Amino acid sequence: MTPARERGLTALLCAAGAGLTLLAAGRPWATVRARDAITPFALDVTGRDLGATAGALGWAALAALAALFATRGKVRAGVGLLLAAFGAVIAYSSVTAIDGGTIRSAAGDRSALLRIAAQPVVETGPWWAVSLCGGALVALAGLAALLRGGRWPGMSSRYERRDAAPGRVRPGGGAASPGGDPADLWKSLDRGEDPTGDPAGDPRGPAGDPKESRG
Repeated sequence: MTPARERGLTALLCAAGAGLTLLAAGRPWATVRARDAITPFALDVTGRDLGATAGALGWAALAALAALFATRGKVRAGVGLLLAAFGAVIAYSSVTAIDGGTIRSAAGDRSALLRIAAQPVVETGPWWAVSLCGGALVALAGLAALLRGGRWPGMSSRYERRDAAPGRVRPGGGAASPGGDPADLWKSLDRGEDPTGDPAGDPRGPAGDPKESRG
């Protein structure tokens, strides 16, 4: 696999992990049922209700994604270390958030009836596991950038000016001035040189026909 493809795959892993984390944050991670309340009811608790850590780090991972392309060397390794840390914290917070006491506390903050229920029943769903997988993918992308990022290319330089190289030959045959300095162009005009690129002293005109002699 080429370094460029390796970088692209790592970026894809990071984007997928952050996307899964953000998707899961707004979904119900658990349901609390109060069967012995005055009016039995069920309350869904989302990942955001249980804590904003996973969602915030999911956005941070997306923001750091651009740095994988824009940086090089030690800076890119630092970005990889941050991504690995983000993913580890996302995974840890996803697991600890589904503790029964944490879920009852978050549900009680949303419903006063739940506080007076004697024995609320907690049922967890699969979305916390989706957030866990997202954190694992972000951490994996960070480790790849940390260990392999030194081989990856930086941002493309194809849009940089190519006529800045000294001695570059123009299509007409004349040599361009180093850096394309306008002052050099005026100096060449003062010396009587042709700025269109025709070789100096060429007896031919712009169309390539011999100049007609007068007299």
